[in-house]
Amino acid sequence: MSDTQLSARVDRLESIEEIRQLAAKYSLSLDMRDLDAHVNLFAPDIRVTREQVGRAHLKAWLDDTLRNQFTGTSHHLGQHIIEFSDPDHALGVVYSKNEHECGAEWVIMQMLYWDDYVRIGGRWYFRRRLPCYWYATDLNKPPLGDMKMRWPGREPYDGAYHDLFPSWKEFWAARPDKDKLPEVAAPAPLERFLEALRRGAPNPKIRVR
Repeated sequence: MSDTQLSARVDRLESIEEIRQLAAKYSLSLDMRDLDAHVNLFAPDIRVTREQVGRAHLKAWLDDTLRNQFTGTSHHLGQHIIEFSDPDHALGVVYSKNEHECGAEWVIMQMLYWDDYVRIGGRWYFRRRLPCYWYATDLNKPPLGDMKMRWPGREPYDGAYHDLFPSWKEFWAARPDKDKLPEVAAPAPLERFLEALRRGAPNPKIRVR
């Protein structure tokens, strides 16, 4: 292995660890309400709305959301898949199980984030985080059935948890022939696992909670 190849592999490993720390820092800074620490995890030109760009706008949006919807929160991270398109750009999927104190109700949530990461000036940042929700419900009310997003004072709605991955609908639409073995597709190329799962599907439209 050449010095150049070794250096590239070390850089990849260091980048993976920094991106995983980025997700962990996101959860801690959000739960502890350190909004400056939180928004500095995002690229300086982070887009908040069609008209609003930048960390100051993100901080203002977060401040309003956290003061008016939640007393306390706790975000617990699960598995984290990271794939690189080049040394300075990567995609990721992170599972998150969250708890929210919402007045008299305790809302639990299962979700995942579809992330875009970018390295700027030698540091990794979030370019974009797309939250995809499976359910949100009071601790004492199992989210059975449809419309699993159930916040206090709001009508239930779908959370787009499965919309990133067409395999969900493909699985339930299929009618396997039990008399023959199923075909198995070729493995996804290296760094293309998430792309293969997505099948070219467009990003879902997520309703702001």
